[in-house]
Amino acid sequence: MGHVDVDAFDSLLGDEGQALLSGLRDYDPAKELATATRLRRDHPPALVSAALTQATLRQRAVAKFGPEDAHRMYFTPNGVEQSTRTSVAAYRAARFAEFGVRRMADLCCGIGGDAIALARTGISVLAVDRDPLTCAVARANAQALGLAELIEIRCADVTDIDTRPFDAVFVDPARRGGRGRVFDPEAYSPPLSWAIEAARTTPRAALKIAPGVPHEAVPEDAEAEWISDHGQVKEAVLWFGTARPGLRRATLLPSAHSLVGTPHLPAPEPGPVGRWLYEPDGAVIRAHLVADVAARVGGRLIDPTIAYITTDELRPTPYATAYEITDVLPFNLKKLKALLREREVGIATIKKRGSAVEPEQLRKKLRLEGGNACTIVLTRAKGSPTMLLGHPA
Repeated sequence: MGHVDVDAFDSLLGDEGQALLSGLRDYDPAKELATATRLRRDHPPALVSAALTQATLRQRAVAKFGPEDAHRMYFTPNGVEQSTRTSVAAYRAARFAEFGVRRMADLCCGIGGDAIALARTGISVLAVDRDPLTCAVARANAQALGLAELIEIRCADVTDIDTRPFDAVFVDPARRGGRGRVFDPEAYSPPLSWAIEAARTTPRAALKIAPGVPHEAVPEDAEAEWISDHGQVKEAVLWFGTARPGLRRATLLPSAHSLVGTPHLPAPEPGPVGRWLYEPDGAVIRAHLVADVAARVGGRLIDPTIAYITTDELRPTPYATAYEITDVLPFNLKKLKALLREREVGIATIKKRGSAVEPEQLRKKLRLEGGNACTIVLTRAKGSPTMLLGHPA
């Protein structure tokens, strides 16, 4: 996909560009060359290239923004990659609205995913980014979704913005350097330390950070929240100005179940694998709240180093997936093959935690056939490699 400059992007917003875009809604990117050749007979090459890039990005954005918004919005390749998915942005915007926020600054706004969600709750937003094309795209998005009254786009360095007049600030620092993702929070752009200082200038604030952030990097006056969507961990947020600094929280979307950590809860004692095994949601694990889930289900760990919980009675919880365990065996490939053959298992879900075995390589070696299904969990129990067989509760 070609690089699109601001002028080429602006030309997309005119009548000719809009007509091209609506004709490309179901465009097949595999036929890019043929489509480009055909369209260039009647339209300027720069406009055709910008429209094809946009049509491809819109298709990629459907997963994050849903078909209705994605096909009305505009994107940059980075913008699709880095923007917050709608479900997460809407959840966070609702939290800001509950805090009574009316006016806020969205720093490093990108293509405007968060600004849009905030404006949809009625909050007026100053959205700031330093890249001119990104700002043009964000402005077009506010316009396309009928939110231009509530979103002001400013092309500036976020460190030059005076945040004091606002009720709240949201900062989403760029977490990719020239060499892919950045894991050191000080290498974010702007650095996390700057974002934390900016957060403390307004009554409320949220900073979006990578979910793998070390817990030591979380400031004492922040609440840290890990968010998953359909079981996949999407991001962590540091909240400032909430009633509970120091709190750890795991929020699961789309249900919006939110598990709040109990301070100084001791880790549950490990014990033998019972009839039920619970696999905590990724957000629960990242937030270090496995002990909280164990307390809720009256469970124990299968091993002090492994995030699997076990019980003898089933106590369903939204924060973990439960499996009924039929077999607990020391890991042994030959034994596993024989068991699965005997039970005519052709469909296996292979999970692992604390095991060096690669599920896909194991699958090849098992040569499964038959009409029955089984869940295989490769893990450690009491320190030794163990295989658990069962099925979802």
